[in-house]
Amino acid sequence: MTKNRNSKPYDLEDRTLKFAKDVRAFVKKLPKTIGNIEDGKQLIKASGSAGGNTIDAKLQKCQ
Repeated sequence: MTKNRNSKPYDLEDRTLKFAKDVRAFVKKLPKTIGNIEDGKQLIKASGSAGGNTIDAKLQKCQ
């Protein structure tokens, strides 16, 4: 784990996981319209892939 300028912990994996969870909670609160359902599915997939891409980038860096 690295630290940023303010000496606060900076863990990108934890932050992207929290982001994905926050997005899911947000989408659950939206009215159940056809547009919100379809857009919500895409938003949830995109928010989850951010964490996966972070892990992949770390693995490639180690190789």
